[in-house]
Amino acid sequence: MIITDLANEVSRRVEAVGDGLSEALFEPVIRIGVTGLARSGKTVFITSLVANLLDRGRMPQVAAITEGRVVAAYLQPQPDVTVPRFDYENHRAALLGPSPHWPESTRAVSELRLSLKVQPAGLLAGLQRPRTVHLDIVDYPGEWLLDLGLLDKTYAQWSQEVLERLAKREQGSAYLQGVADVDASVTLDEPLAQRLAKSFTQYLNDARDAGFYDCTPGRFLLPGDLAGSPVLTFAPLPPLEKAPRRSLAREMERRFEAYKAQVIKPFFRDHFARIDRQVVLVDALGAIHRGPQAVDDMRSAMAEILSAFRPGRNAFLNRLLLGKRVERILFAATKADHIHHRQHARLTNIMEALTREAQDRAKFAGAKTHSLAIASLRATVEETMDHKGRSLDCVRGTLLDSGKQAAFYPGELPNDPMQLLTPAQRGADTWLDDSYQFMSFAPSTLTMKPGFGPPHIRLDRAAQFLIGDRL
Repeated sequence: MIITDLANEVSRRVEAVGDGLSEALFEPVIRIGVTGLARSGKTVFITSLVANLLDRGRMPQVAAITEGRVVAAYLQPQPDVTVPRFDYENHRAALLGPSPHWPESTRAVSELRLSLKVQPAGLLAGLQRPRTVHLDIVDYPGEWLLDLGLLDKTYAQWSQEVLERLAKREQGSAYLQGVADVDASVTLDEPLAQRLAKSFTQYLNDARDAGFYDCTPGRFLLPGDLAGSPVLTFAPLPPLEKAPRRSLAREMERRFEAYKAQVIKPFFRDHFARIDRQVVLVDALGAIHRGPQAVDDMRSAMAEILSAFRPGRNAFLNRLLLGKRVERILFAATKADHIHHRQHARLTNIMEALTREAQDRAKFAGAKTHSLAIASLRATVEETMDHKGRSLDCVRGTLLDSGKQAAFYPGELPNDPMQLLTPAQRGADTWLDDSYQFMSFAPSTLTMKPGFGPPHIRLDRAAQFLIGDRL
């Protein structure tokens, strides 16, 4: 087994060297990972980014586009034929068709290759032909990324942490009641194991719906073709010293270890470890709306996610000896169109405060980081209304639940992010000074001008940070 692992690792390093030489001498490839937790807008981000790079009229902050050096863009088959293609055409039709609606969320890994023809810059640019730069955009669920934190945990450690968490949440009461009478030392009974796994999966779904983020294992929520398999049929159990062979406890532990070896590690090796640039999308406004506990839970989940990154510069020798590293990380607070632009800087500051530790660590390792408040597809317009002698900066859009047009005032985000983070870390139940309300808006019916992609907020700045240095 060890020899096989070593052979596979050598093979991957040789392949990485070959890829590096090919990219350096011929057509460079930028591999961009896009992730985020549920409802953060990954699918909309990728769809709008690609649409706005194909029709570049709304991308003035991308220097190569403003300079007229991006002469063409086109979609082509991705090099990895074993990964599903990101369904760009259907997602674009959902957002920009005659009856616009939000597309289905990310449920598995997918990939899309967008190739750009770029005229080189510099004194001799006129003597050089345009070169091709490939963007390989990889979409994967943030729930799967959280699983990387399980690699360093034993089954006993994971069980203890999860059971302590369940004891503090009403969503965990049913599972705790069911496991209380279970004798983990008895011989494995498969129907019992299935009932425990089903009950635990129900808890994970309920916790996610309630706004909690630390819902691992992620494949329990998005099982795909693993649904019903033994590798997804385990659950946390109270501690048991010296569990007998063939007991329920030993089998749960064996399946937990199999999950790490056969589900998490292949995902890391085949997808995550090959990323050059990373986008982390966060629905910070949604967490703020749900209250201090949701904000603190999101902060903890973000720390867990970002601990999985290997930040640093992708110099050729580093790639040869150490493998690829994530050299640029964008932290984007999504749905900025749900608040007035006057508050966007405050939302950016909150995003920076939530990810401060991870950003410092990434910068120390040589990676570049950036925070932005963005809207991948703008669904609202702004207006100012008078209310009881006070001017309120509102947003107007089509409400998702009723389909009616409405103007909405969400409340004032604080200038100092610690006014949110401090009560969150102290375990407060509600915000002391203010309440924050955020509505869900449906995409608006749009009339697109030729050469212009869908309207957005700062998507061009995000693209400039992610790929501008390579164009």
